[in-house]
Amino acid sequence: MASCFHRQSEEKTVNCTPFRRHARFRRIGSVLFVALLALFSVVPNHSSLAQTSTRKLKTRIEPVYPELAKRNNITGSARVELLVTADGRVKDVKVLGGNPVLVQAVTTAVMKWRYEPAAEESTVVIKFDFNQ
Repeated sequence: MASCFHRQSEEKTVNCTPFRRHARFRRIGSVLFVALLALFSVVPNHSSLAQTSTRKLKTRIEPVYPELAKRNNITGSARVELLVTADGRVKDVKVLGGNPVLVQAVTTAVMKWRYEPAAEESTVVIKFDFNQ
């Protein structure tokens, strides 16, 4: 068996690590990864209480392009997720992305939207593009 220490003329010490130690850490790491992957696939998503659906929109108010955005040449898109009650009202708006000025205009508009009634609450993801 080869020595784990090798001495050179300048008195530098090189420490050799046996291969078995590396293999053991790889096995433990892969077992841990598989366990975490299994755990996250079993744990339900917290937003699963509300079903994502394509509910029919009855009343749609278009968002107004904000004056501040016009003055500053702000363009882009805003994405929001709506929580729609069983009777069709928008209960909550979750911002998914976009410029805050544009998001505020979208939030104000979608809170006035009405959907057709359904058996339970649902979520709807909406994207608005603002171009001058």
